[in-house]
Amino acid sequence: MSPRVRARLGPMANAWRTDHPWATVYDFLVESRRIGHPIARIGAGTDFGLLWEAAEVVGELPDGAAVLDVPCGGGVALRGMRPGQDIRYVATDISPAMLRRTEEAAHERGLARQVELVEADVAAMPFPDATFDLCVSFTGLHCFPDVRGAVREIARVVRPGGRLSGSAVLSDAGLRFLPMRVTGRIAGLLGPMCSSTELREWLAQDGFVDVALRPSGGITYFTATRA
Repeated sequence: MSPRVRARLGPMANAWRTDHPWATVYDFLVESRRIGHPIARIGAGTDFGLLWEAAEVVGELPDGAAVLDVPCGGGVALRGMRPGQDIRYVATDISPAMLRRTEEAAHERGLARQVELVEADVAAMPFPDATFDLCVSFTGLHCFPDVRGAVREIARVVRPGGRLSGSAVLSDAGLRFLPMRVTGRIAGLLGPMCSSTELREWLAQDGFVDVALRPSGGITYFTATRA
């Protein structure tokens, strides 16, 4: 990635790109039902089990379908794939370290041959229009320096009739979670974020219908279909 692109992304995105220590902690918490899930309920008022359930949308895809996972992080969405499922799975992230973690997770799950790894900025992805039947974007929008641009670009690469499933920290999650958002901003982990109203409006403007938001403590899960 060129110095010009790194400068445009800003310090927050570059912190993720250089593998912020929180990324390792988060991956552990998500995968640990015994330790991580109780911590999530206490700290963020959410249930990581919902994330596991949301990932199951990948397993609903028919053979021959294409899915985009952005940002792929540690590869949590891979848990939704069915054994022997014949789909194209493209894992995209700005961080080489995250891509390596996803690659490791794919090997552990016996999915290495089905997963493509692409280092890219979500606001300028190297894919043709209407490429994917599904985009999953778990705990991602709040990490993007340009949320509006990311939503627009995701809409561009999802086919008509395709789906979007994701989760994010939204700016209007409630006063209880304000310290979490402030701390995340100070630590360089959270970007400008967006409100639930903005997310609904942007998705509608970019051609998504059947937009549904499901708050879970400090995290909101969302789904939509590309018209």
